[in-house]
Amino acid sequence: MTKKSSKAEAEEDLYGQLAGAIGGLCIAAGILAAIKDKLGLSWPATAAVVVGALVALGYLAWQIRTRVQRFLAGKQPAAAHHQEGPAQGLGEEQEGPQAAVHAGLTTALSRAGAIGREEVVLDEDVTVKQLDVGTLYKFLLPPGRTSEDVGKHIGAIASMFGVTRLHLKLETSRKSERHVRLLVLKEPPFSRAFPAPTRQEIAAFSGVPMGHDVTGKLVGVPTFDKASLLVGGMTQTGKTTLVNGIITCLLIAYGDFDLYLLDGKLCGLTEFQKVAVRYEASDDPAVLGSMLDELNARVDDRYTKMQEAKRNRQPAPVFKPVFFIIDEAADFYVDDGSKESQETVRQNEDKSRKLVSKSLESGISTIMMTQRPSNDAIPVKVRDQFLYRLCLYVAAKGTAKVALGDSYFETVAPIHPALLDPKIPGQAVLFAGGSSALIRGFRFADNFIWGIVDEVLDRQHQAISAVPETPLTRTLDYMRKEGLEFIPTADLAPLLGVTETAPSTQGRRLSKMLGVPPGKDEKGVVRGYSVNDLMAAAKAGS
Repeated sequence: MTKKSSKAEAEEDLYGQLAGAIGGLCIAAGILAAIKDKLGLSWPATAAVVVGALVALGYLAWQIRTRVQRFLAGKQPAAAHHQEGPAQGLGEEQEGPQAAVHAGLTTALSRAGAIGREEVVLDEDVTVKQLDVGTLYKFLLPPGRTSEDVGKHIGAIASMFGVTRLHLKLETSRKSERHVRLLVLKEPPFSRAFPAPTRQEIAAFSGVPMGHDVTGKLVGVPTFDKASLLVGGMTQTGKTTLVNGIITCLLIAYGDFDLYLLDGKLCGLTEFQKVAVRYEASDDPAVLGSMLDELNARVDDRYTKMQEAKRNRQPAPVFKPVFFIIDEAADFYVDDGSKESQETVRQNEDKSRKLVSKSLESGISTIMMTQRPSNDAIPVKVRDQFLYRLCLYVAAKGTAKVALGDSYFETVAPIHPALLDPKIPGQAVLFAGGSSALIRGFRFADNFIWGIVDEVLDRQHQAISAVPETPLTRTLDYMRKEGLEFIPTADLAPLLGVTETAPSTQGRRLSKMLGVPPGKDEKGVVRGYSVNDLMAAAKAGS
């Protein structure tokens, strides 16, 4: 078709429309004139009446149409939608009514990035329960999403709820990766202290409790078999009190074990001195070296027995558990600048690594505490051997990594220790078994701890009394009857049948019989034996 013919047709169409419009106006004018003559009105009044009548008729038609549609909709089922999901199998489609969406959780999770913008949490998959401490949400994530997605965005989710990360406690389910339990606290955690657990509650716990979680439930570790613990945190955050609570729980949970204590704070672990095989209150690296030598010797002896059992096709020997607890451990890895001190510290690093890494198979566990969890506080080759980590308040992320591990913040739902309230003593992040828990350590009354210690001490005395009489047990019985804390070598020699009178000869004979080297009295003058040293030797041999 040419442009001229197209233009001609367009002009012709325009003329036709114009003629139609003129004809319509003429008809309208005729109708208006007829109405005007019939009603006897003026032209303006006639135009107003006609327009008003047309508007009224249009509104009436709209009302009739709307009512008819509503009536028909009420007699039909709700609009059907196709909903995709794994009903009978992945990829199958279901047809049916559209399920209601839980707007609150859907908004919070989608905006935080835990689920996609097009994904929803269904109302029928959500259970909300009000607890004394807050609100517990149990819900099912959309297909393809897991609790790990929630854990990775836990901080942003807390922001959506208008609280901090510490207000949220995330729990996964053994039923499905999509099932999630999310507790939202109504006030900051541990705003009110929970009462310390009773002996019965500690004994009934499956493992070793270390503190309360944010709901007041006991939380801890399943066992210390083949595991050690590193505790870090700034000064005055409650480390010693927390560990004293752990030791008390160990005494109840394990009952019979050997305890070695190195009290770098000089008075932090004194309450347990009576039941310890060896107790030292010192910050001298040489003292740590001495205790490491003693414990590593026990490790070697136990491995020898294990090897003999395997060679002879005998059952593996069962060893008494041993716990080595060090307070202010970082002080023992600092030299004073002298070559001798530097060599001592270097040897301590090697001995510590050997003990922590190789002792676990033989039933010897280590608990180290430090108020300086920095890169140079505890050697990396020692630090990396700890399976359990406990971190109280620290100010920096780098410091937290030292205490909790370099990859801690890549785990699911990590808790930053810098968020902890330093005014709440004993509040800490427990990282064990690949998951984090916010806990507050127990604060037992002194009388409770003393009672537990006395019971353990009585059991130890009974165990020693049950073994065949030896020079060591005879000496302990005599000192107990006489109420002696120290006995000079000259007084002990005739009691054990040593007839030599020369002090050096007496000392050698008695040391061989007792298996304990002599020491000096409190004044540092008279040589002899303290009841604590003799008890420690008896415990180690029982």
